[in-house]
Amino acid sequence: MGKRKKSSRKPTAPRKKDTLETNFTCLFCHHDKSVSVRINRKEGVAQLLCKICDQRYQSKANHLTEPIDIYSEWIDAADAAEKEATTTRRPVASSSRPRAPSVGSDDE
Repeated sequence: MGKRKKSSRKPTAPRKKDTLETNFTCLFCHHDKSVSVRINRKEGVAQLLCKICDQRYQSKANHLTEPIDIYSEWIDAADAAEKEATTTRRPVASSSRPRAPSVGSDDE
């Protein structure tokens, strides 16, 4: 038996694991990278906190939860709360009393 040929492939560098963001833009004060997400997988809790305006959000977490998931849940919860607030408001200028008839001028 003969010798094996060497592979012509170049050695590849080990792949760098891409890390996901843990700091995001706040929905309320609009500061970049002011919102941080911390996940405690042991307790099953994720917390989101804005360093500038002190907005907070807390959610359940599991072993697959990532910071972007918690940020997305926060956005959805804020949208739902805003939508609920606008649909439950009563119209400002409505009245149940009939309008009085307009009175004509004294041109007679």
